[in-house]
Amino acid sequence: MHNKHKKNGFTLVEVLLAMVILAVLMTAVAVAFDASMKNYKENEAIAKTMNTARAALMRITNDVRTAQAVALLGTGTDDDPLDLSECSLITADGQNLTYRFDAGTNTLYLDNNTNSESYLLCKYVTAMTFNRPNPVRNVQIAMTVTDQQGQLSRKLVAAAVVRRNL
Repeated sequence: MHNKHKKNGFTLVEVLLAMVILAVLMTAVAVAFDASMKNYKENEAIAKTMNTARAALMRITNDVRTAQAVALLGTGTDDDPLDLSECSLITADGQNLTYRFDAGTNTLYLDNNTNSESYLLCKYVTAMTFNRPNPVRNVQIAMTVTDQQGQLSRKLVAAAVVRRNL
């Protein structure tokens, strides 16, 4: 007589093997998800900084275009005579403004010299230059921004033509 024993389940070895395979797959999914979340947060941080920098750059170019007078200034140090990190201007409504980059704090400020107020325009700015290749009408502006950790950096460049005769 044959002992016909019908199998109704899995053996202990089969269950353990299935659990190990499932654990490996779940670990791979968790690692991929974690990397995706880190990448998303990094991109979100640089995108916020870029939006703020673009808004600041647009404000600067609009003020330069409509300015009555524009003067590019350096930091006053002898380290780099071509360091033009400040731009002073007289706006169309007569306000005396200075856009000032502070390398010590990596911050761009707007100083209203008319009423002695200072406004923070953009954080995480690692470099800022104003250049005037054509001394009569053009102003080129270059700004480099970074994320909060200082790992990703992007450069924004704009040019403005002063519409008023200087």
